[in-house]
Amino acid sequence: MEKENNQYLTIGALTAYLKRKFDVDPYLAKVYVTGEISNVGRRRGPHLYFSIKDSENNAVINASMFGYARRIKFQPEEGMKINAVGRVEIYEPRGSYAIVLESMSPDGIGELFLAYEQLKHKLQAEGLFDIPKKKLPLFPKKIAVVTSATGAVIEDIARTVQRRFPSAQVILFPAVVQGDKAAPNIIRQLKRIDEMNFDTLIVGRGGGSIEDLWAFNNEELVRTIAKLHTPVISSVGHETDNTLADLVADWRAATPTAAAELSTPVTLQQLTERLQELQIRQISLLKRMIDVRKQRLDRVANHVILKQPDRLYTGYSQRIDQLNHSLLQLTKQQMVKQEHQLVTLLQRQQQLQENILKPAKERLHLLGAKLDLVSPLKILSSGYSIVTNDDKVVRGIKDISVDDGVDIRLSDGKATATITGVKYE
Repeated sequence: MEKENNQYLTIGALTAYLKRKFDVDPYLAKVYVTGEISNVGRRRGPHLYFSIKDSENNAVINASMFGYARRIKFQPEEGMKINAVGRVEIYEPRGSYAIVLESMSPDGIGELFLAYEQLKHKLQAEGLFDIPKKKLPLFPKKIAVVTSATGAVIEDIARTVQRRFPSAQVILFPAVVQGDKAAPNIIRQLKRIDEMNFDTLIVGRGGGSIEDLWAFNNEELVRTIAKLHTPVISSVGHETDNTLADLVADWRAATPTAAAELSTPVTLQQLTERLQELQIRQISLLKRMIDVRKQRLDRVANHVILKQPDRLYTGYSQRIDQLNHSLLQLTKQQMVKQEHQLVTLLQRQQQLQENILKPAKERLHLLGAKLDLVSPLKILSSGYSIVTNDDKVVRGIKDISVDDGVDIRLSDGKATATITGVKYE
């Protein structure tokens, strides 16, 4: 016989029932689990979604941590074994369950130490610790100190500087050096100092646990120190403590007193003795320099040129004579060459003229001969004469009349005559 329809539950009702069971179960309100991180890549803004798996039993549970950046210091990585605390919840739309974590820590290693190593590896890969270190000034005038206003650090530094180099001025820039507000406060003071004209900057605090010193492992603080123009001495904790601020600073001091000694020269007495030693060395060096230059001056004064200065010009005079002789020889050679070229040009000109004028002369001679054949003088020499009347050649009987006076041109002279009669033929 089939059951009535009201005995069947919907999936939503069943899931809601189970969720209420999970919510009221005190054993599921706070569960301690251990396992390996899997699918850690799922991050949504400030929230982290991943899985925790049990490799031995082949079991997996979904996990989430809301606002994980403020809850843990390290970065979860694939395969990392963790210990976690959270509550188990059912996600109704899917009917799946997951653990919502309140806290999480690496299994077998401290959370802060792991975070320290992860950030150190990251910054080291970027080369932040390999930036060239700045030199400390030998005689600082102003030394800035960033530390707690109430601790022994500033007293040790001020006392040591006063003893070793009293002319240096130590100025405290008080800062919180422990807790969540420490890093932002220190960063603000460091930037403020770097904009002022300080010779050296000391930042630090006394010893403590890794939690107490954690502000000096802050990534933003470390990057700020790396960008400072002022030389930085880091004095954080004791000699065995190593923070990231120590690694990026220009100098590392194990104690505040050591930091003060690094920032100042040797003691005043030692400095005075050193100055006296340098003064003696300088006087000795100057004396040697004077002796060397005096010997050089003596050698120059005794040089034969200064005693017989005319010898200085002997070589030049000989050289000038040689150059004059060479110039004369060269001039003569040039003149002979030019004369030869001139004769050659004149001969070529004469030959050219003859070649050009010969045909003209022959033609002129031929024309002269032809002209001579028709010349009146030539005709006159053959027994002919030329009769002119009033300077006009008489060409016919019509050109003269009786009693006209005419001139008769002969080959060897001229005669005059009178026309006594004319006759036409």
